[in-house]
Order: sequence, then C-alpha cells, then structure tokens
Amino acid sequence: MRSAFVTHPPILETRQILWSSEADCAAWAAALAAKPALADAFIALDGPLGAGKTTFVRHLLRALGVQGRIKSPTYALLEPYEVAGMVVSHIDLYRFADPREWLDAGLRDVLAAPGLKLVEWPGKAGTLLPVADLWLTIEPLADERRQVLVHATSARGVELLA
Repeated sequence: MRSAFVTHPPILETRQILWSSEADCAAWAAALAAKPALADAFIALDGPLGAGKTTFVRHLLRALGVQGRIKSPTYALLEPYEVAGMVVSHIDLYRFADPREWLDAGLRDVLAAPGLKLVEWPGKAGTLLPVADLWLTIEPLADERRQVLVHATSARGVELLA
C-alpha cells in the first residue's frame, strides 16, 4: 500500500515574532512596507477569527500610504488599492466552502498579475493557491499579544525577512 503525501514548498527561513500590542504589529508592518521586494510579493495570512489578519493588513496598507477607509474584503472578496504606482490586492477567502470557488472567482488572474497580494484564509483555496512568498500564522495569546510564525518560501520571502 502506498502512502499519500502532501507536497508543500520548502521553508527557506522562519521567524517567530511576539507582538505584545497592536503597536508592535504596526511597527512590523511598517518595516515590511519599507522593503522594495514587497511591491510584487504574495503574503498569505492564516489564523483563527480575531487573530489580527485584517488589522495587520490595515497597518501595512497605511504604512504604504493608503488613505481613507480600508475595508475588510470578507463580503466583497477583493479590495483593490493603488498606492505610489503599486497595485495591492487584499483578498479574503473566509466565505469559501470549496477550493474551486477560488478559480470560479477569477482570483488566479489576480494572483498572477504584478503587485502586492495579501490573502486571508489561504487554506480555503486548498492546493490551488500559488506558493506564497511569506506565510504568516497569527495566534492570539492572552490580552492583546499575538504569536506570529513567519515562513519564507521563496527568495523574495527571504529578502522580505532580512
């Protein structure tokens, strides 16, 4: 009998980060926003409801210069932004019940296009999602603290972690 196995991209580098407060989250987002490699990166954001995925995205978009209201794409599925000549696509797959919905929604084209792609609930797309440059898993701890595990799975991801 053959064993089934799941293939996944190699993890090139990992960081474990503690955000003691939302200010720590904002500071980490600002440091990431300053890196040129971010302009064409794909970042997957995983964690339970209320972990801080959307909060992190809001801080990152503010650090990039997005003005005005930054909405969660939970119902819209996709919130696009353009800032300083960079296209940013914020995608939330929470409502997906089947990975094929990702294909039906046309998100393959969005992720293949140039620009920064931020995807919440990436597991909802199963194996159909392309390899993320960075995969963040955010876990809430006591109070406002968050334990963040960051995996770089590409050369761009390693550059973003440097």
